[in-house]
Amino acid sequence: MAAEAAATDDALPQLLGDFSPVDVWQVHMNQLFYALRGGQLRDLYQTFAAADYRLGFALAADYVARVQQREKSNPSAASRALIIMEWGAGNGNLAACFLDHVQALDAAGTLYPRVEYILVDSSEVVLESAKANPDLSKHQAKIRFEQAQVPDLKAFADGSLDRIICNEFWNESPTKLLLRKAGDIMEEHVRPNLKETRLKDFPDWPGFIHAFENIDVPTLKGLPVFLEDIVWEREYHKIEAKDVPFRRLITDFLKGIDEEVLVPANIGAALSLNEAKRLLASDAIGLSAFDAGTADLSVLNDPEKPCYNLLGGQFSFMVNFALLEDVANQVGGGKVNIEAQKEFVGRNLRTNVMSLMDVLASHPRLPEGDQWEVDRFILKTIGAINSAYQSPYERKIEFPIPPSLSEGHRKELQQLLDSFQSTGVPDTIAYLTEEEVMGVAGKLEELGYDRETLRAVLKAPAQPVDYFHFFFVPTA
Repeated sequence: MAAEAAATDDALPQLLGDFSPVDVWQVHMNQLFYALRGGQLRDLYQTFAAADYRLGFALAADYVARVQQREKSNPSAASRALIIMEWGAGNGNLAACFLDHVQALDAAGTLYPRVEYILVDSSEVVLESAKANPDLSKHQAKIRFEQAQVPDLKAFADGSLDRIICNEFWNESPTKLLLRKAGDIMEEHVRPNLKETRLKDFPDWPGFIHAFENIDVPTLKGLPVFLEDIVWEREYHKIEAKDVPFRRLITDFLKGIDEEVLVPANIGAALSLNEAKRLLASDAIGLSAFDAGTADLSVLNDPEKPCYNLLGGQFSFMVNFALLEDVANQVGGGKVNIEAQKEFVGRNLRTNVMSLMDVLASHPRLPEGDQWEVDRFILKTIGAINSAYQSPYERKIEFPIPPSLSEGHRKELQQLLDSFQSTGVPDTIAYLTEEEVMGVAGKLEELGYDRETLRAVLKAPAQPVDYFHFFFVPTA
């Protein structure tokens, strides 16, 4: 029995580090994630700007309209440079689509020549991926790449920017998880362990721990992948208020939340608003942040809400837009507006929009269980939509076919993929217009979709937890 107990102990998860606030480990894991897997982002998860063009086009239409309105009321502004900064470069697709559409909308040729677009990211791997985007090459004279950590942007002068854009950036920014208990503010601390099933893959355990703690990327790249097999323990400690930016504001915010209900406080996002206030010119167009989260206090007060996900081993937090609105009002006053992201896209493209995922979710009886049936149904839905969808870009959808399927099933799925044109739907979360969806409503009905349900989803308001657009124009 003693030998059996010892063997069981040896199989337990093994510590990779000590307890620290979740935002401390978040920063550590983000550095590891982008160093080790930065070139595989689209294999792990999609963003609304990874392959689709409509968010970039909507931002361009919005920007051109606002600049033209400003210069109509103040003609002297028509001669100055228009410096735009994107926080979180992604793969460069958002920048390319934005610049393409600004150039197309600038019929008089007076706006695009004054544009300078700066892509900022802390990860060299991500910046290299953006630099390699062929659609950016035509704008080479207009773009700069800067490796820097937001909000530490001291290299850029006060009042030097006209526009700041960030897409799914705040959810990766340092975030604390806080709660009230007996008059104290507590925060979540976590510590990492490696699953016991993976211990055999790391015979030099001390060497592995040293590389993990010191973010020794060359060593870690030579070892088996492990990020998704980390198990996190949790405990709660009284917070050191002096270590928390905007601590009084956050303390006041938590008074509106029930005791012992955990709430995300997106500290990195809050600090970035302070930096936006410094960087934006007195009459700047402002900051637009797009991310998943909520501004609904009833959601934030729900003890069962998901505060974060682990995607590929990386922490991705719900964005607390309600708290960030309070921060924006404190640091800059001015104008704050929070709206559904699809509302922003649809308004600026003058149509209603929904994502391909919205279409799939509207089906009353999606296939369950059999992977092949699910994949075939998704591909048939894409095929129906492609008969009306025509992208200005050639970006064939990436849809991995599981190797575990039978040869016959893989062949059928591959034939469906091969039938798609290169200008078809590029991504499972690509935006589709009302005209495209309703134009193939008959074909979708043959697959079991309901025309009126699709119409209702197109016009439905945002869910309490959804993708939102946070627009901030600070006072001068």
